[in-house]
Amino acid sequence: MSKKLNKIMLIDDSEADNFLHKRVITKADVCEEVVVTYSAPEALEYLKTAVNGEYACPEIVFLDINMPGMNGWDFLKEYEKLPKKMQAQMIVCMLTTSEAQEDRDKAKEFGIVKEFSTKPLTQEMLLKIVAEFYES
Repeated sequence: MSKKLNKIMLIDDSEADNFLHKRVITKADVCEEVVVTYSAPEALEYLKTAVNGEYACPEIVFLDINMPGMNGWDFLKEYEKLPKKMQAQMIVCMLTTSEAQEDRDKAKEFGIVKEFSTKPLTQEMLLKIVAEFYES
């Protein structure tokens, strides 16, 4: 990979999963920063907050489906409502324990969702996604 991505974001209520996934991303050395959030509302707040007039724009978001309160589907619906200037040029990868076909089908309804994988994130999965969407 010639140029590192700026930012990858994790949205998952599981501390253990976030720890493991952050470690995989860090070891792969594909981005400058890994942002970890533990809920969909926390992630939305992060994406809506401008720092020095700039919005956080992760290139890849790994999103869990099953979270308490606001789940991954709710996050996607709320994200679509954000003003375009707050929306990153990002792709979402559903990273979940669900293997249900109905969840795979539902993910296809969201244009921003480009990948649907079961946990845990592996370095091979990560490198495949980076190569497919960010290498020319």
